[in-house]
Amino acid sequence: MVERDSPVSDVLGLPSPAADTDRAPLMFDVIIAGCGPTGAMLAAELRLHDVRVLVLEKETEPASFVRIVGLHIRSIELMAMRGLLEPILERGRRRPAGGFFAAINKPVPEGLDSGHAYLLGIPQPVIVHLLEERAVELGAQVRHGAAVVGFQQDDEGVTVELADGEQVRSRYLVGCDGGRSTVRKRLGVGFPGEPSRTETLMGEMEVGVPQEEVAARVAGIRETHQRFWLRPAGVGVYSVVVPAVGVSDRAVPPTLEDFQQQLRAIAGTDFGVHSPRWLSRFGDATRLAERYRVGRVLLAGDAAHIHPPIGGQGLNLGVQDAFNLGWKLAAQIRGWAPETLLDTYQAERRPVADDVLDNTRAQMELLSTEPGPQAVRRLLTELMDFDEVNRHLIEKIAAIGIRYDFGAGPDLVGRRLRDIDVKQGRLYGLLHRGRGLLLDRTDRLTVGGWSDRVDHLADPTAELDVPCVLLRPDGHVAWVGDDQQDLDDHLSRWFGKPAN
Repeated sequence: MVERDSPVSDVLGLPSPAADTDRAPLMFDVIIAGCGPTGAMLAAELRLHDVRVLVLEKETEPASFVRIVGLHIRSIELMAMRGLLEPILERGRRRPAGGFFAAINKPVPEGLDSGHAYLLGIPQPVIVHLLEERAVELGAQVRHGAAVVGFQQDDEGVTVELADGEQVRSRYLVGCDGGRSTVRKRLGVGFPGEPSRTETLMGEMEVGVPQEEVAARVAGIRETHQRFWLRPAGVGVYSVVVPAVGVSDRAVPPTLEDFQQQLRAIAGTDFGVHSPRWLSRFGDATRLAERYRVGRVLLAGDAAHIHPPIGGQGLNLGVQDAFNLGWKLAAQIRGWAPETLLDTYQAERRPVADDVLDNTRAQMELLSTEPGPQAVRRLLTELMDFDEVNRHLIEKIAAIGIRYDFGAGPDLVGRRLRDIDVKQGRLYGLLHRGRGLLLDRTDRLTVGGWSDRVDHLADPTAELDVPCVLLRPDGHVAWVGDDQQDLDDHLSRWFGKPAN
């Protein structure tokens, strides 16, 4: 493990750098490369703890196309924990939280363990804008048109170089700059996995035939081609997804002619598509960073993992990375982090990403038109009629089945706690400040010297099956019990030494 603030020369096995009297002062605590959903969420989380944050985004303007993304249950819960859910709900559209695994259409099991058991469809630029707006409201600085081209780290901080030659310094740098991450490449972290073997075209455009004709033809084709659809996306506009003929450079957008050609090849007609709003392509490359941290530089979101978009997990995985990392990095900077707290970011999140990569690999196989994968798909479709199987796969996609390894203890330890009723309203309403929380049904315990980091609610009426729970700022259960000494030991483990 990399110890907190350990010399970078020790981490990398390099000789200690000579003192540089000309080095620029540390103007920021954290610089974040990339202001997508992951970077914006991380900036907001850090600002809850008064961390000085600079976000550098290479693009000067938002994306010209409006792609609809889905917030799964766990991400919706995280937004509720920070008081962000209401403005997001106003701009999104709820859908049932089922039918996502390999596009196998099964109903949502009854009684999913969440007060937010739905999918929320929302345009990606909208969610990015809302998260960036919150980060700025909390005091983060965001600079657009500022591309990170390199950096150097030393024992005190990181010097970040921008494309225009400017240099800025901070104590830490976090790469949230996507699958082609400059930060990851400059850091020299391996990104093993598989390159794209197939490619899919996606876009929004108008069609020239009646909706009934589109629906009838698409229904027949999707019996064998799950990577194909035309769905209404507005008045006269359709979302079009069709397999590509090969694998191309993703940086080069497809043309309308590419769509027409592939539609005719698979459907026998191009449906008269015209007037595209946006056109893009995606592959099924699957890669996972070997490390999430080297010294003072960390990776999150697509910079740490890429996978096919099947199941709609990518944005959610990145936002959840940020939620896990934010309070830990803030604790490191504020000086109260236990020695190995920052190391738990990789220990907890990398296995989650590994599991997402595996389930997307499995889903892509199930979309194949080959006889073998089709036979497995039919078998799994039968198995998903069993509630336990269907529930397990939905909880996997929605990320509510995650249990971090905190060691031996009750099953609830390491899991997230649903948004239960408490005497002050709802549990998640108590987590808006990004602090820990002791939910105490005994009214006998105290957070003592940790009260500057952990809130305490004594509530004998709380909807719990256990006496007390200690929640981390990310809503995961760090401890269950009713003994003060045992609680103090776990407060020290997660929140450092008491203030007095």
